[in-house]
Amino acid sequence: DPSKVDRSGAYAARWVAKSLVKARLCRRCLVQVSYSIGISAPLSIAVFAYGTSSKTNKELLDIVNNNFDLRPGIIIRDLNLKTPIYRKTACYGHFGRSEFPWEQAKQLKL
Repeated sequence: DPSKVDRSGAYAARWVAKSLVKARLCRRCLVQVSYSIGISAPLSIAVFAYGTSSKTNKELLDIVNNNFDLRPGIIIRDLNLKTPIYRKTACYGHFGRSEFPWEQAKQLKL
């Protein structure tokens, strides 16, 4: 169910991290997003580059905020999560396969 942020939020965090790495803004990245029931916008977003970026984590977070809308409804729309693709995730998992939209890096505006 893509409306559950434990699924869609994980996909979005992966999408954001892959986009930052693909744009060569960092070599390694963790994106943390937290949500609360009844609130559409994330309560918090954090980016950790583990010292692999010439930018600070705050600068990376600003880039994320300027390029991604991480509200659940927008994630569902942008990643086309209402498409019946979830059966494929049952074998070999949700991540690391280019056929899924969250594995396609977004072109970032810097």
